[in-house]
Amino acid sequence: MKNTLICTVGTSLLRPNLFGLPQPENYAAWLKQQPSLDQAYLTQEMISALATAFAKKETAKIAELLFDLPGSTRLCGAEINSIHDLVAHRYCQERCTLIFCHSDTVEGRQVAEILRDYYVLQDYQTILWNIEDLQDSDPKRFRTKGLRNLAKKVCQIVHERMADYCAINATGGYKAQIAISVLMGQALGVPIYYKHELFSEIIAFPPMPISLDHALWMKHSGLLAVLDQKDMLREADLDLNDWDERLETLIERVEIDGETYLEISPTGQVFHETFKGRFESDRDQFLPPAVPKASKSSPVLSDHSWGNAREPILRLMQRITDDAPFVRACRTDYWNPDLSRVTLCRLKGEEIECIFSNGSWTVKMIIETSSSTPGQREACIANLNHRMRQWL
Repeated sequence: MKNTLICTVGTSLLRPNLFGLPQPENYAAWLKQQPSLDQAYLTQEMISALATAFAKKETAKIAELLFDLPGSTRLCGAEINSIHDLVAHRYCQERCTLIFCHSDTVEGRQVAEILRDYYVLQDYQTILWNIEDLQDSDPKRFRTKGLRNLAKKVCQIVHERMADYCAINATGGYKAQIAISVLMGQALGVPIYYKHELFSEIIAFPPMPISLDHALWMKHSGLLAVLDQKDMLREADLDLNDWDERLETLIERVEIDGETYLEISPTGQVFHETFKGRFESDRDQFLPPAVPKASKSSPVLSDHSWGNAREPILRLMQRITDDAPFVRACRTDYWNPDLSRVTLCRLKGEEIECIFSNGSWTVKMIIETSSSTPGQREACIANLNHRMRQWL
């Protein structure tokens, strides 16, 4: 049974539930609109007290009043209803850790705080995560940053707490938020659950026969890593001679002032987070054997006037040679004192090429490794791109 439940959080508890609580004179008509099984618990005294607590924004009092209702009561909202069903069906432990991923909005935080107080009354450990930029005032920011941040956070939680012990409750939140959670669950091998308000019980999404290309990620891990760290990259700063059309679903293009920029899509974020975590755990299975220190060669710079670039280039080449066990040697292969490029490692034919730039000059170097198969070379590229942020 799962001991960690990751829950997306919406605002149905507020709208329409708490905002729709009736005035005393409208109570009878309101009660008739509630599910028949709920009506016996929704006394006028209880509803009046709940409306007062909500008007005063007394989060703890709201949680206390909701706690007096069965967890299946529709007034309690989508999150409480679905968690109640998950526990009842033994899809997760009764006192599992509840991690609420809420939107970056006032109402999202308010619902999350009510849920925290509600489950603290039942001795659950609860954790609230504000997903930055997951908001509804700026659709572009929601798409380009909010959904990506959700993917990052869910993946981080699953890797920290281990997939075998996690489940995702994707009931609450924006439809796109639910969709990303479902995709994350499928990619990470974590069960996903969902409960519509008209469903009699919660449902589990069946495992989908989707295949994510690990080799594609290893080969292009440098580009994805840079896009993960930056909001956008100018297309002119990338060498796209080896562009793979399979990247089109992972990358989006944006035109700004006549320039084309690339950004990682929410799907691309899921793809990158999935394989980044998997590679960090299993990289020793993919990497070639270490090169003995006595067999490593000193970096070699070609005959150019390097100016102030000589020292940082030599320093990076030496760190690559010393710190990456599978690297045998580094040598420069190209120099342009007036070119800007994105720093990353990639496959060039059957060689591994490292592009290093400070924004005004660019050097390309060939990295010789102990790899003997295409898979090992791709694993070396992924590992070098992962380490590059530490070396620079």
